[in-house]
Amino acid sequence: MIEKSNIKIIGGKYRGKKLYMNTKETTRSTKQILKESVFNSLQWEVPDSTWVEVFSGVGSIGLEAISRGAKKAYFLEKDPEAAKVLKRNIDSLKPEDREKCEIILGDSFDTIWDVIERLKREKDKAIFYFDPPFAIREGYEDIYDKVQNLIKTLPKINVEKILIEHQSDYEFPEHLGKYKKIKTKKFGKSAVTYYE
Repeated sequence: MIEKSNIKIIGGKYRGKKLYMNTKETTRSTKQILKESVFNSLQWEVPDSTWVEVFSGVGSIGLEAISRGAKKAYFLEKDPEAAKVLKRNIDSLKPEDREKCEIILGDSFDTIWDVIERLKREKDKAIFYFDPPFAIREGYEDIYDKVQNLIKTLPKINVEKILIEHQSDYEFPEHLGKYKKIKTKKFGKSAVTYYE
């Protein structure tokens, strides 16, 4: 079952638009207050930027970026059900914005390299937004270690910024390879850590 949720696009041309959610809710939606904070702090960088939403769920971050003038958003999602909902959200945009969105189905730890190849070819940089399943979920206990190891290997030439949404009681290190922690902002149980 797919139904419209109270998750909305906050700013830009689709401001106020409600996004579809899966009723069985395996995907955790990004809190509105957290999303607002992210886009307030990056507002001047969003127009004409490229976004890669890793573990994208229904795509609320990438769609927010498109609404605010990003030129491209890649959505990496492994759950076919979540990807169906995401496709409905993308299909509800205007045709010229639908073209800017691309869903890549499969394990994000593998498919991210397809995106990196594309960025290399296009000599482009992206803002990478990681929203892994919280480590308290069964089978995901080592998810933050895996995400950190992945980030360390991302080529600097294709990375504008890296943001990680995570449990607020988890502390990410000062450095991940060549990337330096800029700040962490907490919102209840969730937090976002920024790297450059």
